[in-house]
Amino acid sequence: MRTWQLVAGSAVAGLAVAVSAVVAAGPWDSGQRKAERARAASRSGAGGADHDGGGRPQTAPSAPGVLPQLAVGGARPAVSPAALAAALKPLLADPALGAARGASVVDTATGTVLYEDGAREPLTPASTVKIVTAAAALAALGPEHRIETTVVPGATAGSVVLVGGGDPSLSARKKNPAGPGGSLVALAGDTAQALKAAGTTSVTLGFDDALYTGPARHPIGRNVNLAPVSALTADEGRTDDSFSGPVDRTDTPAEDAAATFATLLRERGVEVTGAPARTKAPAGAKPLAVTRSTPLAGLVERMLTNSDNDIAEALARQTALAAGQPASFEGAEKAVTAKLAGLGVDLTGTRFADGSGLNRADKVSAGLLTALLAKAADPARPELRPVLTGLPVAGFTGTLRTRNAGTSPAAGLLRAKTGTLSGVNSLAGTVVDPTGRLLAFAFLASDTPSAEGAEKALDKLAAAVATTGPGGS
Repeated sequence: MRTWQLVAGSAVAGLAVAVSAVVAAGPWDSGQRKAERARAASRSGAGGADHDGGGRPQTAPSAPGVLPQLAVGGARPAVSPAALAAALKPLLADPALGAARGASVVDTATGTVLYEDGAREPLTPASTVKIVTAAAALAALGPEHRIETTVVPGATAGSVVLVGGGDPSLSARKKNPAGPGGSLVALAGDTAQALKAAGTTSVTLGFDDALYTGPARHPIGRNVNLAPVSALTADEGRTDDSFSGPVDRTDTPAEDAAATFATLLRERGVEVTGAPARTKAPAGAKPLAVTRSTPLAGLVERMLTNSDNDIAEALARQTALAAGQPASFEGAEKAVTAKLAGLGVDLTGTRFADGSGLNRADKVSAGLLTALLAKAADPARPELRPVLTGLPVAGFTGTLRTRNAGTSPAAGLLRAKTGTLSGVNSLAGTVVDPTGRLLAFAFLASDTPSAEGAEKALDKLAAAVATTGPGGS
């Protein structure tokens, strides 16, 4: 989505003077219609423009007998805690779930706790912490917030600066297969047109990635699941054509993005002299051109569906910026904690050492996860709804495409965020039970002997929640 203002300046000497004429009226959003489509998609019943990371999303089936019950406000009796306990206790005893477990099931409409076992015990959540990251970012910024990448005049005549705003959807590809977002291609085109309108065809290029502070490298070190966390990164620093999943990443995302931008400018008739250099953009400089991310709702959905670690760390830092905290791992932890406290959830024993869940120092309880899912289902909290619409659908999308699939009674009715680290497995989400009620659940397991066995045990637990009626299964 691109934004630029073209103002023809009179013939003047020096870019500094010419640029002032270009930016005086401010940028013009030439991509508004595309943005409106993305926003409309993010509100659609299919779960949003970025719901499925792999091509067009499949349609999850609706259950004709379930949806009418939702419409009449739960006329049939809810599942009893006793029936749910009878179904879940034997499954929680599975040795595949390891030595430490936490479980919570809540009726989202009433807030009633239907089942809990170790629900207040903080455990390592792995990627289910992305539910926390999503809720905090949406509460802090709102679902329509968009992150800007800009080009501004430099401090010296004949210079421009590419300024990173932390957009994790920024792409250097002509068409980003991951979905809508910021575009270096469009930004280069708009910048070139603005420069040419000012009579400028040769510039030096600087880049400013100073918005984020602290270590760029995650504490786990170099890893195929996450690039260095930078305010200026294109295509998540991927070294191939992929847009999700593990792959080697560049060690210099900002430098690479700037070099690519220089090439794009040259292809559009603007000479770039020398190599791009890290610099500081002049304070208060008006942009020559702007490109914006997909709305935050779309970023949240993409993050949850694909378990995207790069988006997660970016959203944690955007939450920090909104709170006036440094955009670092530490600043993000403080901001996320404060924002969740403002939502009124129990944070006893919790820690948010990162936004993605790759850090084993993260501590979250099953009760916290169901509380946040219930908040997201609350009609009084529409800004949090993408937390639910972004969850993968069992048997159909994202990280649940092959889980509880086929003939599973939970297929299409269960949406959940997965979590996996060595010895850690988790699953948290929502499911429509046989009475038509939307239940939130969370199951956390630590010291699991194998990921495969733990995932099967977690899937059985979630399916049991989906199939247990008022009188039992």
